[in-house]
Amino acid sequence: MKPLLHTRWQSMELIVTRNGQEIDRIGARDIERVIIVYSDRGDTPGDLAYAVLQSREHDLLFPADSGIAGRVHFERQLFWNERRCVYWAPLAKAPLPRALCPGWWLLSKPKPTAFVRLPREELREPISRWPLEGPQSWEERKVARIARARPFAALRPLASSPSSTL
Repeated sequence: MKPLLHTRWQSMELIVTRNGQEIDRIGARDIERVIIVYSDRGDTPGDLAYAVLQSREHDLLFPADSGIAGRVHFERQLFWNERRCVYWAPLAKAPLPRALCPGWWLLSKPKPTAFVRLPREELREPISRWPLEGPQSWEERKVARIARARPFAALRPLASSPSSTL
């Protein structure tokens, strides 16, 4: 049976538990950047492949089933909006080192399945190559998605540009 990983806020700390036992914690003020790596289009919280929380010294990898999407998208929204530290990256363009993705060579998964705390230097190079979008909160991302879905959305920027005379 796979260990049950869960996250929760306790005061100003994010607590990580496995099978009900605390295994790690990070102070909210220590979080410098959150990278949400998404599959598909990243339009729903279910599209979360994994998340990386970066502090000055560590990168913390959270699998999707840890509940991290709820902690970032729906809890402490004022905190996240003030910090402007949530970024997005598509899974297809955000590869992790093979050692962090379980499975055999051809059968390895492109995302971690367990919580991992790593020294910041270990992921610095791979993350520097990821195409990051943001900073952008879940709400801002949702509003942009709705605006793009409107009829003639592609023409709207032209309408706001100065008209040329014929």
